[in-house]
Amino acid sequence: MSRSRALLRALAPLPLLIPLAACDGPGGPGGPGPGTAAGEAAAPGFPYTATNCGVSSTYQAPPQRAVTMNQHATELLLALGLQDRMAGTAYLDDAVLPAYRPAYDRIKVLAEEYPSKEVLLGANPDFVYGGYTSAFDKAQGRDRETLAKAGINTRLNVEYCTGGPVGLDQLKTEITELARTFGVPERGERLIAEEQRRIGAVTDRVKDRARPTVFVYDSGEDSAFTSGGHGIGNEIVSLAGGTNTFADLKDTFGDVSWEKVIERKPEVVLIYDYGGTTVEAKKQRLLNDPALAEVPAVKNRRFAVLPLSSAVLGVRVADAVEALGRQLHPDAP
Repeated sequence: MSRSRALLRALAPLPLLIPLAACDGPGGPGGPGPGTAAGEAAAPGFPYTATNCGVSSTYQAPPQRAVTMNQHATELLLALGLQDRMAGTAYLDDAVLPAYRPAYDRIKVLAEEYPSKEVLLGANPDFVYGGYTSAFDKAQGRDRETLAKAGINTRLNVEYCTGGPVGLDQLKTEITELARTFGVPERGERLIAEEQRRIGAVTDRVKDRARPTVFVYDSGEDSAFTSGGHGIGNEIVSLAGGTNTFADLKDTFGDVSWEKVIERKPEVVLIYDYGGTTVEAKKQRLLNDPALAEVPAVKNRRFAVLPLSSAVLGVRVADAVEALGRQLHPDAP
């Protein structure tokens, strides 16, 4: 079973924003100080209560010892310049973006994949941020309720609890609430504005172009594991000037039959690059299947590629839209 199936998912990295922290880190202008002690004034904007994926958390002060699990969670905190308040990190799908590598290298990696409950608690976190639902596995003792009983606040990326299509509104929510939780709302505003600027530039370039139909191929042999209409991947395809062949699949990811792929005649195959199966191996699986020989995308060998880490709700959304826009519309000005 592919790793993405196991996680119920629910792009080579491109240059991104330099972390938004250089001039207003903790204790500096716009940055919070340490946790509030008895008799001290509360940090500006605190206490702060956030309700995330059905869990209400009240923060008396900004977290100081955050642990992130999953790449997009880690990179969002780094994009907000919060590396000095990260006690640990775990579970990457790809190399960390070059702009964030120096900061990332100073953070303790708790585990290659998910840490055990004991290792997680051993990092003494006051906040745990998970990118996928699987980060908070109850069977492993990492569920949000158990962590709350240990005095640890948590957040789950909203892509996995929105209950409907995920787009730029949810990206704005994720960045805004995360920045607010850490007492750096102005950093969140700057990050959102930059993401919107870059995405807007792509949509302007491709708005008058014909929109090819795009089949997202994550993985699969007997059936195809693809991007449905409820994840940010669907929105990325649309913003880049394409139409997701399986936008009617009411899930972030899901299995579809190869017969359905053939029936829908996609013009482009978008391959998600991650894990042990190479992009070339995925291409060959499609090219060597006689049943797919007349599918326009396969017949014309029209493939696009994104790293999986760009196809989730995180700081790489603008990267993904730019990269896919160039691949779908190489002649656009």
